[in-house]
Amino acid sequence: MAGTIRSIIIEGNERIEARTIQSYLLVEPGSSFDPVLLDLSLKTLFGTDLFADVSIGRRGSDLIIQVVENPIINRILFEGNRSIKEDKLREEIQAEPRGVFTLARIQADVRRIIELYRQSGRFSVVVKPQYKLLDQSRVDVIFEITDGPTTGVKSINFIGNERFSDSRLRSEIVTRQSRLWRFFSSNDNYDPGRLEYDQELLRQFYQNRGYYDFRVTSADAAITPNQEDFYITFTIEEGRVYEFGEVSVETTLDKLNAQILTRSIPIQSGEIYEGDLIEDSIDRLTSIAGISGYAFVDVIPRLTANPESGKVDVVFTMDEGPRVYIERINIIGNTTTLDHVIRRRLNVSEGDAFNRVSLDRSVNRVRALGYFSEVEITELPGSEPDRAVIDLAVTEQPTGEFSLAGGFSSVDAFLVDISVAQRNLLGRGQTAIARVQASQRSQNVDLRFSEPQFLGRNLAAGIGLFGRRIDYSDVGLYESESYGGYVNFGFPVTRNSSISWRYRLSQDQITIPGEVVIDAVGLQALRPILDEDGNQIFLDEDGDVIPAGEEIPEGATLAETPILPIPPVPDGTRIVGICDDAYLSQPLQCVSQVNDLTSSLGYTFQWNNLNNPIAPTRGFEFSLSQDVAGLGGDVRYVRTEITGAAHRGITQGMRASLRLSAGNIFSYDEDKPLRFNNLFFRGGNNFRGFNVAGIGPRTVFYEVDADGNETGTVVAKGQAIGGQIYYQGTLEVTLPQFIPEQYGIKMALFAEAGGLGGIEDEFRLEEQLFDLSNPVDAQIIAASIRPQALQAVPNAASILRRTEDDLDFRATAGLSVFWDSPFG
Repeated sequence: MAGTIRSIIIEGNERIEARTIQSYLLVEPGSSFDPVLLDLSLKTLFGTDLFADVSIGRRGSDLIIQVVENPIINRILFEGNRSIKEDKLREEIQAEPRGVFTLARIQADVRRIIELYRQSGRFSVVVKPQYKLLDQSRVDVIFEITDGPTTGVKSINFIGNERFSDSRLRSEIVTRQSRLWRFFSSNDNYDPGRLEYDQELLRQFYQNRGYYDFRVTSADAAITPNQEDFYITFTIEEGRVYEFGEVSVETTLDKLNAQILTRSIPIQSGEIYEGDLIEDSIDRLTSIAGISGYAFVDVIPRLTANPESGKVDVVFTMDEGPRVYIERINIIGNTTTLDHVIRRRLNVSEGDAFNRVSLDRSVNRVRALGYFSEVEITELPGSEPDRAVIDLAVTEQPTGEFSLAGGFSSVDAFLVDISVAQRNLLGRGQTAIARVQASQRSQNVDLRFSEPQFLGRNLAAGIGLFGRRIDYSDVGLYESESYGGYVNFGFPVTRNSSISWRYRLSQDQITIPGEVVIDAVGLQALRPILDEDGNQIFLDEDGDVIPAGEEIPEGATLAETPILPIPPVPDGTRIVGICDDAYLSQPLQCVSQVNDLTSSLGYTFQWNNLNNPIAPTRGFEFSLSQDVAGLGGDVRYVRTEITGAAHRGITQGMRASLRLSAGNIFSYDEDKPLRFNNLFFRGGNNFRGFNVAGIGPRTVFYEVDADGNETGTVVAKGQAIGGQIYYQGTLEVTLPQFIPEQYGIKMALFAEAGGLGGIEDEFRLEEQLFDLSNPVDAQIIAASIRPQALQAVPNAASILRRTEDDLDFRATAGLSVFWDSPFG
């Protein structure tokens, strides 16, 4: 092909300009007809994916390039896809509208769609690509999909396991056997990627129980002939149980003592080998080195196992690593949140030594803001070998919320919750919340604003206004209303502890609702009960009605009923409130019917060492809270509450929590005593198994016989009084979720125990014996106890009223099912 190219002629092109095609060629007019360069030019044109066919020829001294352009994709359509939404499929494929159509790309997309369906457990999926040619070299691409049935997991079996049963090992992996009750979960669908993760979980499970040389030799999945189920078989070698042998630290760092370092790591010789302890020890040694001024440390564990003795010797070598400093930190992706809001959460700054532990903690602190759906960190080389650039990439997520929710609670009956919140106001990290809650028992209005970095310092500050109404008329015979506001501020004390202060000012009104009709003496007015003919009804000693016309025996009583406070009332009676001084049987709660001002100052100290703030599997938390009322106002008290909790993971999705709490409140001024709404009430949400305010002091009425002896029979119990002291312990075991988390259903086994009591004299009724043969005493008792209760003790001569307050121990156990599901 000797000679020189005079001109290049492009033929067959419709959309692509000739000069664009010529730009891909390695020859030009004036070049020789070099076969090597022409062959490379041909391959380059094919490599653009713009052409379905290309040929290069010669016509005299002209170079002829003939092309057949690939069509342009007009639309991409999906048909038959029932189990995976179209949006998800479009995200995964490479082909897109206005893109170049190539068979290779379409076939690659077919394989990707099949892979997506197999990940969701549909291995019999069929994907057929169809093409519809249009004018102007365009084409519609249609993926015809036949989903096929979900391929479940018929059974999961283990070969080689002697120490742990098949069912125990199944509970440690993510894949589950297909069962009818798992219709909400997809973990019982076969997924090869999940199977690899299961092998790692098995390795961690065994190695944390001493099986150092455990391994999974194979993980086989066999599909049934009908292609609807898989049989999964793990073949394992458990090996023997190992203990930690000699544990030591070797270091070349001058400021660190190897013996002290050895004592600081959480591994003891003779203990069962645990793989997680190796990682914990590396973190501990790295942290100690950082505190001692060594920012660049490499900690490498060297493990030596002796199968004969069953010992694993561990040597941690610590050497100073290469010195690298942070040259620059780039914040990427924060379209709303300001840079400084993110930077103030970082534990590192530009110019600091590069420290992996500090960077990981910084990422967790940024995630904890809740402003971002994803937070990723990338390390890039800097301008010098000892410099590094950190790219912190975030993906914003909505932080404004409008919530309209309804629900039903066994404690509060129907409830409605309307709230408007912005957790990242104007991207400054500030929080503003307006919330209205209403239920049968309580109504709340809450307005809050908080600034996490007040005056540019590591000081959180907030302000709020509130209005609350609580109706305890059925359990404590009082209603309360509080209106006021508060300010608070807090700051960290150490990395795991913080303290916050608050001042609260509120106007509190306590009302004892109800009215009663009283006679001239001040007792509850009664009227005889009449039969259909208008005759009075008499009761015998057993409380049974004496038929009309029969002789009225001695000891019979006239059946009477309290007159309702509905006008008009009979002459000689009047309607008064149940706390009116004229009413001789007014309830104990009347001493707290006030409208006063509460001014209090308080603090809360928190210490938190949890590994996960939402679902902790390791660590503890502690809080101490105290409030002192008396900076002005009408109430003087000191309230103290202490809470401590420890958490421990048992198996995957199962954890145990032990929580202990106690509280005390007392008045330090006799002239300004406590009110009922200041006392503690336990039961319902805060003490499961009992009604609201179901435990604690209350007035009790006992039966007394004709000889003046208590029979031990409780005739009736009054309403809850509340208490000044409480103690409580809760053991809860969270059960694994077999329903996906988004449905909001959780279950837990629990046991709760504790007591409430310790009330002052103003909350006690004096112990008093009421003689039922005395008309005045009988009326007082009739106003305090339901008639059915008195009829149950027909032989009672007297009733003894006593206020019970002995911090009685109460306990309950059961199963809790939590369903957090708003109606709208």
